[in-house]
Amino acid sequence: MSIKQLDIKGLMNQFNEKGYLVIPSVLSQEKVARLNSVIDTIIENEPESLAYNIYNSVELHPEIASLIDEPTILPLIVNLLGYNIQLHISHLTIRKPNPNDVQTTSQSFIDWHQDGPNPKFPVIERLTATYYIKACYILSDMSEPNRGNTKVIPGSHKKPYDPNHRDVRQQLDGEEQVCGKPGDVFIFAQNLWHAGSPNTSEYTRRQLFLGYSPIWMRPIDYHVASEELLKDADPIRRQLLGQISDNKFKYYVPEESMVPLKSFMLN
Repeated sequence: MSIKQLDIKGLMNQFNEKGYLVIPSVLSQEKVARLNSVIDTIIENEPESLAYNIYNSVELHPEIASLIDEPTILPLIVNLLGYNIQLHISHLTIRKPNPNDVQTTSQSFIDWHQDGPNPKFPVIERLTATYYIKACYILSDMSEPNRGNTKVIPGSHKKPYDPNHRDVRQQLDGEEQVCGKPGDVFIFAQNLWHAGSPNTSEYTRRQLFLGYSPIWMRPIDYHVASEELLKDADPIRRQLLGQISDNKFKYYVPEESMVPLKSFMLN
């Protein structure tokens, strides 16, 4: 899929209405295979578990770091969130089959929630604004439900909503399981109500989340991007790694030369 094939304005309308998108075939199957090979190596160095949550994943291998500025979806992210943005979080999740619901130290499911800090983002008239957006790269066959899929309540980002319970095992009115094939990308707003459902199938869930936020927010992955990540980074990647100026006031009022992502904004 090339950048030109994305109907950015149409996708923006869908995103604003539902709070999420599924974009097929963003990554080639060769790219998916390379990423899974890297992940295999990462997991070899982890204690055996039914579930893994590995943060700051972009530091672990250049193949993962290459997703920071994935050219197919980056223009869409910029037009959804604005051009003064950075990488906020990179997060690898793996959920092995767990049909008997065995308890794990790193949760094999996540109950209903909106993403954000504690205390929460400001709530005005029972609504939370969109502060960041996540792109979830699907790296295993999630084409059917009950494989540890993410559950969502479409439209719950733009109206007062609170589930009458938080338990993902109980079905909520209007909930959907997000399905996709390896190479597809699921994009959603942090204020969309969502949950990570249990994996009762025979398939292992593998997903890489990369989140983007305004550059004036403190990222979750690091205080300052590492020299390894910054090495050989072009201006767009340097911006996404939060390196636009030594003057931190410029994070609030950047000069145009500091935010090359502005070139992706539609008129």
